[in-house]
Amino acid sequence: MIRFIVAIAVFIASLSVEAQIKVPQASPKSTLIQKVGLTDIEIEYSRPSAKGRVIFGDLVPFGKVWRTGANANTTISFSEDVVINGATLKKGKYALYVTPKADEWEIFFYTDTNNWGNPEKWDDSKVALKASAKTELLNRNVETFTIGINNTDSNFANLELSWEKTLVALKFEVPTQKIAMESIDKVLAGPSAADYYSAASYYFTSNGDLNKALTYVTKAYDMHEKKPYWYSRLKSQIQAKLGDKKGALETAKISLESAKVANNADYVKMNEDSIKEWSKK
Repeated sequence: MIRFIVAIAVFIASLSVEAQIKVPQASPKSTLIQKVGLTDIEIEYSRPSAKGRVIFGDLVPFGKVWRTGANANTTISFSEDVVINGATLKKGKYALYVTPKADEWEIFFYTDTNNWGNPEKWDDSKVALKASAKTELLNRNVETFTIGINNTDSNFANLELSWEKTLVALKFEVPTQKIAMESIDKVLAGPSAADYYSAASYYFTSNGDLNKALTYVTKAYDMHEKKPYWYSRLKSQIQAKLGDKKGALETAKISLESAKVANNADYVKMNEDSIKEWSKK
């Protein structure tokens, strides 16, 4: 009897799961991913539709902060710092709020992105940047609220907000030239100390060519101004694996002293253990 009751309960539970109703969202979620120059931009927002309603000045009142969409925060993220109206907006993720007016909108990049709609209490200290943009009257109707990145160039683009017969375009500049020049300089300057260290570490951990590993880690150590203790630690391990216990001991002692100065207990212990092991006859 008990088994029968349990079986019936499981059957009813499975029916309730299968019977979950699926309906479309009134304001479906949308994700926009766009690269401008060398800067990645991602926007997530929910898109309400007009459905015969008067939007700006009515459903969305003039002069009041609006969530710029529906439901959870509309968010925008930049992989690099951007410039808007001469001011720098640091790379990162922001909630996008606006205050619509008939002829101009104020646009806010808000650091707190965890609100459902508007924050319960607006905090000006969380406004990373505020910008204004003129409204444009469209000769067509936009039924569903739309955010786009348009008029793209290698160095700039427009963040566009459109709904009903209103379009607002906010221009932002991206640091394409700066990133490109830094990349060119880095590549043409040749491998960095970190590149040599990574190569040496890969050869060592993958049982590759240990002589190459030793050459690379030595270059890395010589190139690096601060002579990191983890560089000399790797070098000592490679030397030991190559059978050069004397060299390994000398290098491990250098790493040990540097680790002590840095107060890194893990590396102090690893070096002390290795020195003890390699000192055995």
